[in-house]
Amino acid sequence: MILDSQPDMTVVGEAADGESAVSLARELRPDLVLTDIRMPRLDGLEVTRLLSPLTRVVVVTTFDLDEYVHTALRAGACGFLLKRSGPALLIEGVRAAMAGDTLISPQITVRLLSRLSGPGAEAPAKASAKAPTTASRVLTGREVEIVRLVARGHTNAEIGAELFISAGTAKTHIANVQAKLGARNRVGIAAWAWEHGVVGPE
Repeated sequence: MILDSQPDMTVVGEAADGESAVSLARELRPDLVLTDIRMPRLDGLEVTRLLSPLTRVVVVTTFDLDEYVHTALRAGACGFLLKRSGPALLIEGVRAAMAGDTLISPQITVRLLSRLSGPGAEAPAKASAKAPTTASRVLTGREVEIVRLVARGHTNAEIGAELFISAGTAKTHIANVQAKLGARNRVGIAAWAWEHGVVGPE
């Protein structure tokens, strides 16, 4: 329903299990396949491995495990989204995959990036010393606030509530930040924030 509601998206098939998904995808040749991790008869990771040479595959699941993320991406997935991330990110993930990008749910990205900023991660620590000047040269004060919240995995609604602005205004700020940083999506903004020390482990 979410995808079919988009003017430029059409669901051409649905499968009840992994084996059916592979057969149907080979028959219908869709532009993109959405798969879960755990499915009957053939799991989503194997489906991804089999289908990624033929079409784009985005994993949409409730299972938030780094092992699954790494395996899916190695198998050729064009995205890894958590179901709790909501419909807006699902649509963004499909669009990103079609544009040749890879989108990972912000919650996962935050966790992975924060590990890079932990003990022994020298680059972010060095970057943090120059973060205020780097950020202030590129972004406005409000945009820096937005970036910090994006890097923490906040949704537009959560950012709006935190900063007392509407979700639409938050979305506009994020679009402006993407343009300034040359980031393709929220994950790119989060990566920039962690790399430049604009946000660090709490």
